[in-house]
Amino acid sequence: MSEKDPLKGIVARLPDLLAVRPRGGGGFAPGGKVRTHQFGGHRSSFRGRGMEFDEVRAYHPGDDVRTIDWRVTARTGRTHTKLFQEERERPVLILVDARAAMRFGTRGSFKSVLAAKAAALLAWVGIAGSDRVGGVVLAPSGVGAFQPERSRRRILNFVRAVADATAEPARPEATGPALAEALARTRALARPGTLVFLVTDFADLDAHGVREMERLAVDNHVTCLFVFDRLEAHMPDPGLYPVTDGVAVARLDAERAALRAAYAQRFAARHDGVERICRERGMTFLDLETGTDPADVLHPERLRPFQSAGRRVLGRASA
Repeated sequence: MSEKDPLKGIVARLPDLLAVRPRGGGGFAPGGKVRTHQFGGHRSSFRGRGMEFDEVRAYHPGDDVRTIDWRVTARTGRTHTKLFQEERERPVLILVDARAAMRFGTRGSFKSVLAAKAAALLAWVGIAGSDRVGGVVLAPSGVGAFQPERSRRRILNFVRAVADATAEPARPEATGPALAEALARTRALARPGTLVFLVTDFADLDAHGVREMERLAVDNHVTCLFVFDRLEAHMPDPGLYPVTDGVAVARLDAERAALRAAYAQRFAARHDGVERICRERGMTFLDLETGTDPADVLHPERLRPFQSAGRRVLGRASA
């Protein structure tokens, strides 16, 4: 896309989302290794009958007699059983927000475009790890759900829907779908062990939405990507600034200290509220600021529960 393109940073086009695809493979598996393309490359946290032999130990009452290792039993004179490390698929679900409140940005792009790029990057990483990838697209006109799939063609449909959502007309005064509705759709798609990524500004997170997040976190690894623009966190330098939505023009009064403090506190309350929920429920919390590269934020070492990378934005030490 040309640097002179008037829609650059305002709309995420499909070629933009294809371009964020990282080179090489790896996926979300520890160490970037994919052990099998058929059953997924992720070792479960429990042992049982599965695809990969793990070790032999002494037989205990209640063990499956079908797993007895007769060679070791004959050699030692004591019954031994085989243990297997079970491998399971680990679906990836990505909720991405492209509603009217996300159509804002003063550095690099709108929040909606940044969210779209982050969602596409996560989808490509999941594909590289042979995971099933799906998601929920929160657009101004409604919520679109995509079952987790391994097919590259079907994943491309999800990525295309994300791009289309950023270009969909959005009127700030229009009532669109709520975040809680999208969270409920995400929970309906998830099965235990799913990696869930919520890419939104959480602007309308209410009690219903909080309950849906908490339910998601019970059986899944949830990562909250808090998308924001610096101008939302702090007013600009003191002064009077004209602002417009493309139709009406108003003035932002950034002179009064009390107003500046109240403005910052309002954002901090929303930011810290989401962070607190993540801390209490063992979810990962990461800030995603306009003007940054999502590939720098979504480093594998940072995708751990609970991790907060947001305190630096508000100028306080990390919890």
